[in-house]
Amino acid sequence: MTPGPGLTVAELFHWLTGGEVSEALLDWAPDVAALTSVLLERSHAFRFVVSPPEGARWPPTDDPPYTVAVTEAATAWRALMDGPEGGAPERVRQLWTEVLTHQDIALSELTAGRPWALCQAVLMLHSIADEAAAGCAGSGSTSGAGATHLARAHEMLARRGTLARLPADRVLHLPKTRTTPVGMTHRSLSRYGATTTQAVPAVWHRTPLRRLGGGPAARHANVLLLPWPLRIRESDFEPVPGSIRRPEREPFGFFRYVPSEPVDLDVVDQLLDAALDEVDAVDVAVLPEGCLEESDIAGLEALLARRGVPMLVAGLRIAPDGPGRMPGNGVHVGMLNGNTWWHYRQHKHHRWFLDAGQVEQYNIAGALHPGVRWWEEMEIPARSVNVFELGGGITVAAVVCEDLARLDGVAELLRAIGPTIVVTLLLDGPQLASRWTARYAGVLADDPGSAVLTLTAYGMATRSRPRGVPPSGVVAMWKDPSRGMREIPLENGAQGVLLKASFGRAPRYAADGRRPMDDATDLYVTGVHQLRVAPGQHTPRPGAVTTQTGECPLDTVELSVLWSWAEGFARAGDGGGAAVEQVLDEAQAGAPWRAGLGLPEPSGRLGEALAELGAVGRRCLQKAGTGQPAALLAALEEAPAEDGQVHRLVRRVLRTALDAALPGQLR
Repeated sequence: MTPGPGLTVAELFHWLTGGEVSEALLDWAPDVAALTSVLLERSHAFRFVVSPPEGARWPPTDDPPYTVAVTEAATAWRALMDGPEGGAPERVRQLWTEVLTHQDIALSELTAGRPWALCQAVLMLHSIADEAAAGCAGSGSTSGAGATHLARAHEMLARRGTLARLPADRVLHLPKTRTTPVGMTHRSLSRYGATTTQAVPAVWHRTPLRRLGGGPAARHANVLLLPWPLRIRESDFEPVPGSIRRPEREPFGFFRYVPSEPVDLDVVDQLLDAALDEVDAVDVAVLPEGCLEESDIAGLEALLARRGVPMLVAGLRIAPDGPGRMPGNGVHVGMLNGNTWWHYRQHKHHRWFLDAGQVEQYNIAGALHPGVRWWEEMEIPARSVNVFELGGGITVAAVVCEDLARLDGVAELLRAIGPTIVVTLLLDGPQLASRWTARYAGVLADDPGSAVLTLTAYGMATRSRPRGVPPSGVVAMWKDPSRGMREIPLENGAQGVLLKASFGRAPRYAADGRRPMDDATDLYVTGVHQLRVAPGQHTPRPGAVTTQTGECPLDTVELSVLWSWAEGFARAGDGGGAAVEQVLDEAQAGAPWRAGLGLPEPSGRLGEALAELGAVGRRCLQKAGTGQPAALLAALEEAPAEDGQVHRLVRRVLRTALDAALPGQLR
């Protein structure tokens, strides 16, 4: 919907809600945050927080002061949303009444700052609704009032892809994990919620992948970069037979890339030996675009599980769906929980295009004639973005090659969400500060302040020989807002790189006048270590033997829901035993709140897992005699484990959630 001169506030709200605009929207703060965010964006009234119209003032000079008023109203709103009746505090109802009183005013009037009473009401209502979302994506208060509301919101997010009840094909409201102090857009006014009308679905996964315990050991991550294949041949590229079109003028065709050098699991194992000789653990392994085919995944994940590596991010060549279909190109993410790998997949959204210059640059003219414009043979499915919330305030998104550079709905979604890190898998030349990847990584590092890691194959980096430019083995690049850019080479004789990263507290900003909060997470590189296969006999060092047995007890969405309620259980502790009991009751299948928010009942296996969560949680509460996370964690660890996949999964998730809720943790 494009606002014209006559579009009114009411018409915009009716389109966004798909129905009636009434006080019932106040039962759920994310609805109000989404509506006011779109209104401020479309009317450009967001700018008034730094440049109010003549004779006006922002923030208001009322008593209590603006920040105090917003915080008090947001805290009261969270407490009301925790209860069975919902509702909103009096201050929110007053502001909403002011908005509805002026709902027939055209957006063009709001653009001019008229009437100022409406502008003030929308701005403050947005601030309170955004502040009420503190606790999403690892931010804000971790206990007490709001634990039930946040667990409901996170279940909504997992199952519908949005925190709001509004139609998801018109507007999405999502958690925000990074904010930037620079620039001024409608995004600058929110620090906990992100609203977008781009209609690119975000699939938000919450999975308890974090180091247990406090202190420095839990505040760093070690990343194994495998820039493979180490050699790429010209013959790895081939034209698709019969694909050339318009041979008489500006011909174009399709090519495919099939690397002849397979992934060598023995070398991976030896590189893990070298890594674990240097550091205590490896947290994630990353491989470039197109490195794996689907048959490679099981063996690689079995090896990573045996060596205690709980996460895999890898470029994947996806087989065609059927005859006459093109193959796919995407990113595979595997998450290890206990003895089970959960799998997530995201397709590449833009085909690689090779012109004559690139064909010559990569020295592949013998396979792909430079007189033809070559497009990657790849299906282009509907777009979506996976976001992984790992705990500790860390969120991860991954994209493939050109998807970093295209300024479309995906880029807008990433800027709105502000992932802690965007991992970009490439089949590209060296990752130098002078090349295109660095430019686009710099955009995300500036706004929203995400760290960006790019990784290409060493074989492709060394094939890149532009005229007058010396060859380079820089296979990766890191860019973050606090420490800038770092080129990461693969040195002679090395087969992998160990990237050491640390994270700590970072400020979270809002341009509307609220004081910054130090509840975001920064991620930055603290060291790089080259990994080489040691000569001689390879004797794998012992590791935790982990093999996948049976099917996953839950699917990926159901795992996110289970984690959301386990986290709610841990957050509720300071509210006392009654608050903990409320979370466990609301988690169960049959709880009436789901119908009120438009969610169907949980599946049978999710209902079983939530029931087990309730049973284990209540036993811990009874033994601990308090809702404090430390006491609940001690009770959980003292209780004997029972048989069954679901029980073991529930215990692991609860253990991680309670550990994260301990004082002094990065959440």
